[in-house]
Amino acid sequence: MDIEELILTYGDYLYRVAFIYTKSHPVAEEVVQDVFFTYYQKSYQFEGNASLKTYLSKMTRNRSIDYLRSWQYKKQVVQELFQGKSNDIEQAYIQKEWRGEITEAVLTLPLKDREVLLLYYYDQMTVTEIAQFLQCSVSTIKSRLQRAREKLKPKLQREVFEDE
Repeated sequence: MDIEELILTYGDYLYRVAFIYTKSHPVAEEVVQDVFFTYYQKSYQFEGNASLKTYLSKMTRNRSIDYLRSWQYKKQVVQELFQGKSNDIEQAYIQKEWRGEITEAVLTLPLKDREVLLLYYYDQMTVTEIAQFLQCSVSTIKSRLQRAREKLKPKLQREVFEDE
């Protein structure tokens, strides 16, 4: 499969994975570009032990986490804290349209909670598959899923009652 087919096949999916981690459209795009570029250069390292989608998802997850640990990200957070967030109306409208109420609620959760919800509901992975993917025990994944659901439930109920 050539790089153009890979981008067409997995680009949108990987972008969504990166966005769940980074919460930023431009950063998610950059992460996905980096993943494809790295894969293109080092595709010979792919051993085929897992599906290509899983391999690229893992690369995307790792690149996203690397970004969240980077000085660039920490500097941005500090700047936003002191300057306040941008009030760009157009950007706010685009983000609201882009994310639904559920996605917005999920994005308020801590990374570990978002991660298991994404893998379980969006990727439709089993608890065992998630445990292998994240290199955790099955009981840890079950606990994280339960905690994430408990944190998400009041946020979604509040949205429903505010609309009525």
